[in-house]
Amino acid sequence: MPVTITAPRVLTGTADLRPGWVRFDGSRVESVGAGAPPTAPDIALPSGVLVPGLVDAQVNGGFGVDFAAADDGEWADVARALPATGVTSAVPTFITAPVDELAETLRRFGAVRPSLDAVPQATRMLPAHVEGPFLSLRRRGAHRSEYLSDPAPEHVETLIEAGAAAGGSLGYLTLAPERQGAPAAVRRLVAAGVRVSIGHTDADEAAVHAAADAGATLVTHLYNAQRPFRHRDPGVVGAALVDDRLTCGLVVDGHHVHETAVRIAFTSKPGQIMLVTDAVAALGMPEGSYELGGQEFTVRAGEPPRRADGTIAGGAGRLDDAISLTVAAGVPLKQAVEAATRVPAAAVGRPDLGRIAPGCPADLVWLDAEGDHLLRTRTTWIGGVVAACHTPFTPAGSVG
Repeated sequence: MPVTITAPRVLTGTADLRPGWVRFDGSRVESVGAGAPPTAPDIALPSGVLVPGLVDAQVNGGFGVDFAAADDGEWADVARALPATGVTSAVPTFITAPVDELAETLRRFGAVRPSLDAVPQATRMLPAHVEGPFLSLRRRGAHRSEYLSDPAPEHVETLIEAGAAAGGSLGYLTLAPERQGAPAAVRRLVAAGVRVSIGHTDADEAAVHAAADAGATLVTHLYNAQRPFRHRDPGVVGAALVDDRLTCGLVVDGHHVHETAVRIAFTSKPGQIMLVTDAVAALGMPEGSYELGGQEFTVRAGEPPRRADGTIAGGAGRLDDAISLTVAAGVPLKQAVEAATRVPAAAVGRPDLGRIAPGCPADLVWLDAEGDHLLRTRTTWIGGVVAACHTPFTPAGSVG
């Protein structure tokens, strides 16, 4: 049965409708428009903004679960919990480990994906991101140094073959382009249908552009764990901000990146910055100790996850909060929302997601003010079905 939703503002991923409406029939959007809808609304949102389902292109886990060590039930638990944060599609991330272990993790993920697709009202799990092990020792961050290596052809093939055998479970891979054999590895991965991201790298500007020449299209968590910008040495950051072939992930959680750096990124690359959480098992959990890639880290109130040596170990923030923090940094809401919807969806090869448009999945999120939060998820629809609801609808409408 068709359902029509009205809202004071609808951001479709490309357009800004004030007011606007969305009509979906079953799991797909049927139509969208500005002003009054052609039929009486079934749901009239009294405030806030209706946006496409959020797409998190880098998430290591959450709600007490590290994806690299998750069993089938834990995968399903996280997939059911993420819609409460507005995330309707996510790219699981597996960090540095021995290559054979990473290949086995890809196979396990490929085996569990069909069952996750059948979990009602659960976040859609997209092909995974392997972050390492072909990273810079100097810029390794929380990655284990003993497992870092050059992208030898046999190691690259092991990961490609594991992803292919597991139903295309490998979506993109992060590497440091200065490592020996990296340009050939980029070309091989891209030829196999795997996207390549530049990250955890001490490369100079020329090496970054050469990686893009070879087919790299992404940058992993811009500013963090990479050679910074200097006026005589633009480094990874400078190259990333001027190379139009690269879409940059950005962790905006109040800890990873200063507000001014957030504004610089969005000003430099409009439409090519994607918000990511880099969330670890601590997402949605209280203070305490958790694991990431077999290493323990600790979360304390008001602090990001940290290893015992003080190194930041991923994030614990929500993607809807990242939108709010981006707006608080001075970025227009439309641009911030697109950075958490259309931009990451397109960057990982799913242009049907992250948009409200006829024929696209009816993945929608109602964002509204909540306490100290400028915008937070109040209701999430996945495929036209309510997957999370924190705020009752007004009497003007009801869910069909």
